[in-house]
Parts: sequence; C-alpha cells; structure tokens
Amino acid sequence: MENQASPVTGKRNVAALFEPFTLGTLTLQNRVVMAPMTRNFSPGGVPGADVAAYYRRRAENGVGLIVTEGTVVNHPAASGSPNIPNFHGDEALAGWKKVAEEVHAVGGKIFPQLWHVGMTRPNGSLPHPEAPSVGPSGLDLAGEQVNEPMTPEEIRAIVDAFAQAAADAKRIGFDGIELHAAHGYLIDQFLWEQTNKREDEYGGSLVARVKFAADIVRACREAVGPIFPIQFRISQWKSGFYDAKLATTPEQLEQLLKPLVEAGVDIFHCSTRRFWEPEFEGSSLNFAGWVKKLTGKPTISVGSVGLDQEFTSAFSGQGAGTSDIDQLLVRLENKEFDLVAVGRALLVDPAWAAKIHDGRYDEIKSFTPAALSTLS
Repeated sequence: MENQASPVTGKRNVAALFEPFTLGTLTLQNRVVMAPMTRNFSPGGVPGADVAAYYRRRAENGVGLIVTEGTVVNHPAASGSPNIPNFHGDEALAGWKKVAEEVHAVGGKIFPQLWHVGMTRPNGSLPHPEAPSVGPSGLDLAGEQVNEPMTPEEIRAIVDAFAQAAADAKRIGFDGIELHAAHGYLIDQFLWEQTNKREDEYGGSLVARVKFAADIVRACREAVGPIFPIQFRISQWKSGFYDAKLATTPEQLEQLLKPLVEAGVDIFHCSTRRFWEPEFEGSSLNFAGWVKKLTGKPTISVGSVGLDQEFTSAFSGQGAGTSDIDQLLVRLENKEFDLVAVGRALLVDPAWAAKIHDGRYDEIKSFTPAALSTLS
C-alpha cells in the first residue's frame, strides 16, 4: 500500500491513522497495529512457512506494527497447547527469524509477544503434562487453590526465561518485544489481588505486586540494551472476569505504572473491550488515555475496532456507530493515545488497513464465525 498524505474514506478523513510514528530509533509507517491473536497453528511449537506468509500479508497491506500471537518463554508450564508457538529452541527461533524476514521484506515492523499463561493452564496440559501449572499463590482466576505458590527459585527462573526470549528476539531480527501482562495470565496474576496472596516481597501492597513484572522488564532491558523497544500489554479485565480492576482510581493506577516505567517500559498496550468507554468517573479518557497521562509514555488503544460491517460502514457516515468512529479519530488526533490496535478485523481480512486507507469499504470482510473458516 502506497502512503498518501491525506487518505480519505468517504466522509471521514482518517489521516491521523496513517501518520508515521517514531519510538526512539524505530519509525512506523502509520498508527495501525495488528493486535496479538492466538491461533494454535504452530504444530510442536514451531511456526512454519504458513505463519510467515500470514504475517507478511498483513504487513504488505499497510499494517504499521505487527504484534505476533502469544509466543511462550522457556518454561515447561508456559503453554497449555502443543500448537502454540514457542519463542525458544533452535527450530522455533529459526521459524520466527523467517517470519521477521518476510515482514521486513515488505516494509513492515514486528514485535513478538512474550507470554506465560500461568494458572490459566489446567494441570496435565500438553505439551508438558508432567509440569504443574504455576502462579504467584497457586490460585486460579476464581481464587481457588489449585497448586502451591511459586518458590523464589521458580520466580527467578521465569524472569530469566523472559530475558532470554527478549535477547533472542533482538538477535534474530525483531524490532522490539511485547510482554503479555494482561487478561489474567502469569504476569497479570502477580498484579491482581485476587490471584496474588503472597506475603513476601512479591505480594501484599499494590506496589509489591508489581515487583515480578518490574523484575521481568528490568531483566529484559538488561538483555537488549537501552534502545530496543519494550512494549508492555496491560488490562484491568481478566478472561471471564470482565469487571476486574487492578486499580480503581488514577492514583492507584499511577502506583502500578511507575515501577514499570522505571524498569524500562517504552510503550504501553492498553487492552480494553471497548475503546470508547471511560476508565474512571469524571473523565472521558479511556484506559490508554489515562496510562499516557500518568506516565508520559506512548500508548496503544484497543477494543472492538473494526469488528463488523456496521462499524466499518460508519467510516463513510452510514449506519450505526458513527459517533464511535468520530471518537476514535478525534481521540487519536488529540493525542489521547498514539496508536490503534486492530484484532479480529485483521484476522479475517489481511487487507483491512489498505482498504480503510483507500476507501474500499465494500471490499472489507466482516468478522463473523463463518469468516474464520477462510483465514489466510
């Protein structure tokens, strides 16, 4: 897709979505980010040529930054499926090197999302059924005791595994990393009071619960040096617990974010289910807006962007959702946040960004269950 100065889709000028963005020494061609989406298409944990082609198609159709599906660090209980890709081992890393090369060949940028699922993994899950699932207190997301709390030795081993994955990402040619600390997975389980009942340095107060995440960020920063971008994905909600809150006030959110910034986070990927919803009473700022306001760091907003034909038709001033489109563009233009992540719309339509840029709404594939059967 060739960049134009002022792309217009029907009645809506979407130039703000297609302005370049610079993060340190990294420059993106536009503000559209492909959100990470688990697909289970890597048998044995190894991404193949089909995975490389999948990401290349999104890059060549104008996505500014691709964040890969969750890729698991080197720990036996990091994954609950043999088809989720690893980010360790010679074969898997060779596959990911090819992915990065294919994306770069068409001018794209790409971060791997580094992941450990923690206690969301049932005991006995493949690919390592012998390994017990781990979490800060051995509690599942409902707060039920399943396993023993993690030992200090286990904590250190997983911190080291994230750091090694970060170093490998830089070595094989990725443009940065994303740490998955959202949606109730391991890092988030340390952040959340419901799943972290520890009484040592990793639990108790809100600031203490941030220590595990900050240790991982700091270890990754040491592994990649001062320039390589570290992106941190965070959410209030958890899988199956959509009303959960890490912070109920801006003051609490600032306490949570400060140690992460000090440890070396460059940009926050702020996951919400609906980008237009305000995070706290008395302000229209969404989650990404508040994180940027409190940290001064750039943020990515995400949540129901481009999900269906009704949403897409609003770009041309037709149908419902027009005010939501207005909000997205106005908020971006007002620098409430810096980038916009698109998930399921890009999953079913590799050319979503190019079609929005060019005003080809009638060609956009809607996200439906049937559309998932035609993924490419």
